[in-house]
Amino acid sequence: MAHSIMDGSVAAGEKRIKLDRTLTILLVGVGGQGTILAGNILATTAAEAGLDVKVSEIHGMSQRGGSVSTVIRVGEKVDSMVCDPGCADIVVAFEVVEALRAQQYLREGGTMFVNDEEIVPVSVNVGNFRMPEKAVLRLDAIGAVRIDAGEIARAAGSPRSTNVVLVGALSTALPFAVEEWEDAIKRRVPPKTIDANLEAFARGRAAVA
Repeated sequence: MAHSIMDGSVAAGEKRIKLDRTLTILLVGVGGQGTILAGNILATTAAEAGLDVKVSEIHGMSQRGGSVSTVIRVGEKVDSMVCDPGCADIVVAFEVVEALRAQQYLREGGTMFVNDEEIVPVSVNVGNFRMPEKAVLRLDAIGAVRIDAGEIARAAGSPRSTNVVLVGALSTALPFAVEEWEDAIKRRVPPKTIDANLEAFARGRAAVA
């Protein structure tokens, strides 16, 4: 499966946050789940807080349900985009199978948020692979925080805002003000969906607070 890679920096705003080290956040999912928008919201929030931000997106055949991942690194000065196994401070998985694939990247003591949904990969549908056994139990064993982001999004009146629900969960693990996240959401989502996405964000925060 062919992949394309985009590396980019986000211009920093006025300095409001100081970190003692660079943080690495990994977002993983499948095509169409909104991982890239979620990464853009995080990058915008961190940059507006005055941090150096770099984003790397890797996506394959997203139209066919292929894996999609976004690495966001934030700090005083970010020199590298490398996300080796064991180096991610936070992993946000948009579904269970991708969470299992990504767990190797989570550092010891790191945080993993998982959307409690299983999407059958193309490789399983065509008979090349089997679904992993006891996936949820394996995630519970490593302390993953599971939330039903899809149900929360529907309750917020915006079924397509599962990704913003997960941004809300992620926001509880990072030192940015709620207002900074909300400003980034307003800038990144279509104007007609702002209120629904803000509600999805708030409910995502509440689900793991």
